[in-house]
Amino acid sequence: MNNSERLIRALFWLAAFSASAALWWPAPAHAARIKEVASIQGVRTNQLVGYGLVVGLDGTGDQTTSAPFTIQSLTALLQQMGVTIPPGLGTTMQLKNIAAVMVTAQLPAFAQPGQAIDVNVSSLANAKSLRGGTLVVTPLKGADGQIYALAQGNLIVGGAGAASGGSKVQINHLSAGRIPAGATVERGVPTPLNQGDSLQLDLNTTDFNTAHEVVRSINNRMGSGTAQAIDGRVIRVRMPESPDARVSFMAEIENLNVVQLAPAAKVVINARTGSVVMNQSVMLAACAVAHGSLAVTINSTPLVSQPNPLSRTGETVVSQKSDITITQQAGSLIQMPAGAKLADVVKALNTLGATPQDLLAILQAMKAAGALVAELEVI
Repeated sequence: MNNSERLIRALFWLAAFSASAALWWPAPAHAARIKEVASIQGVRTNQLVGYGLVVGLDGTGDQTTSAPFTIQSLTALLQQMGVTIPPGLGTTMQLKNIAAVMVTAQLPAFAQPGQAIDVNVSSLANAKSLRGGTLVVTPLKGADGQIYALAQGNLIVGGAGAASGGSKVQINHLSAGRIPAGATVERGVPTPLNQGDSLQLDLNTTDFNTAHEVVRSINNRMGSGTAQAIDGRVIRVRMPESPDARVSFMAEIENLNVVQLAPAAKVVINARTGSVVMNQSVMLAACAVAHGSLAVTINSTPLVSQPNPLSRTGETVVSQKSDITITQQAGSLIQMPAGAKLADVVKALNTLGATPQDLLAILQAMKAAGALVAELEVI
């Protein structure tokens, strides 16, 4: 045997060994960083909301006759500026360049007074468009009723529209807009980062294996006893004393890798839209599925019965003749072996010709029969 034959045989056995290794050795588990699977308790955004007025519209504002609160808001605003409207005039004003709006924003964690945040502005009444409008200064309040920011500025509306002679063309949405950096923070929200000797990490989903892996990863890097799992979702971490050391500590542990095993088998069904989503862990026990459709058609034909023309008695009677037809298509029977994976489940159900609405009934029946090895959730 020459050298070229030995090389070819060695490459052949190497390829065969690699193929067998791929079959017998499982793929490594998925790794994610701690910042992607957990959050710090108390370090979060806060929702802000406010009521205001948008002015400067080009005749596309609220119809004040059907939106009286717009005039009331304008009257109150003018009175604050020293302008008094004569009694009775406020209810008869027909303004087209003003709109009542709801202003919302997200106050990020650690935001300090003077910083700018984005705001969303949405029409409350029947304004045709907020394009070109300006939001008058609007206080933004939190859930506790305190003012945390003030919003004001020119709106950016992504849509466009035109109307003439009874015809109308509109692109995207015109009754909502956005003001980048349109609000100034007036009050910050305290966070627990520098309070106490420990900090709490909350996992995004309850999973004991993930909690164990997070604790193991932190203790391996920062020392034994640094992290402690309270339950399947809460992890308590011992923190340094100085604020600067705590920031460095959190920056380091947030980027630690956590080994995540395959998630629990779950099938999510949206009963309103017929959407069905299954994760990769869904498996089947041995079962057989038959699927067919049943159609019931009802046709009604009116029948008119009139009395004899020479008869002095009797009335015209209208009755209905109904024809009912029942059509049942032959169902096909599909045998599914035990241990079928997600791809096999989808392929088999597609073979049955099942629509998303049919899948709702099929999956629920498979779960009731004990053939679906997964949690079934209907949203």
